[in-house]
Amino acid sequence: MAALARILIIEDDRTLAAQLGALLQGQGYATSTSHLGEAGLGMALAEPPDLLLLDVLLPDLNGFAVLRRLREQQQTPVIMLTACGAEEERIRGLRHGADDYLPKPFNITELQLRIDAVLRRSRPLDPARDAQQLQVDRLRLDRHSQQALVADQDLALTPLQFRLLWLLLAHRGEALSKPYLYRMALEREYSQYDRSLDMHVSRIRRRLADAGLGADRLQTLHGRGYVFV
Repeated sequence: MAALARILIIEDDRTLAAQLGALLQGQGYATSTSHLGEAGLGMALAEPPDLLLLDVLLPDLNGFAVLRRLREQQQTPVIMLTACGAEEERIRGLRHGADDYLPKPFNITELQLRIDAVLRRSRPLDPARDAQQLQVDRLRLDRHSQQALVADQDLALTPLQFRLLWLLLAHRGEALSKPYLYRMALEREYSQYDRSLDMHVSRIRRRLADAGLGADRLQTLHGRGYVFV
């Protein structure tokens, strides 16, 4: 099963930290938490996470100091969280090397999308981004013709379904979250009550099965999203 990123949460509000940890774990992330800046910095340096959620107003060492010292040794992606949404605070965080800045209170879907975006920017350039064709076993996608073929059999996907399958193949083996797929394939924001994505995935699976390619190649990761294996 594909694994999502490891996220370190440095947040002195224990209730918020616990809520964030539970929500992110529900999305499949591995999380760890510190309620103090100095201790959190030590955790980040000892075992660098894939991403750091960093509160600004910490009781011992504020978030800007943590970020400055972190940047002296590593380039771990950082999203800063603060109750102060003033523009000068945001600019200060970005100048210190933050990758993004999110004022409290925030929407968990927005946080998920920002996490997705920051993680993707931090990864090596995806060679499939500018590709015109993708192929996995007998399945071939042609971006120019918008065709998905198994051998020579056209799956007759809609443009939306083609975009969705392209994303999943381009990130084969990687769990893609529902908020990310809604934005990139369905071109709208995710809602937990919207079943459109599930419906399109079901239709793609049916077309794959009809063409003799196992429908189980497109897997549901409950609470996380989808992955093509």
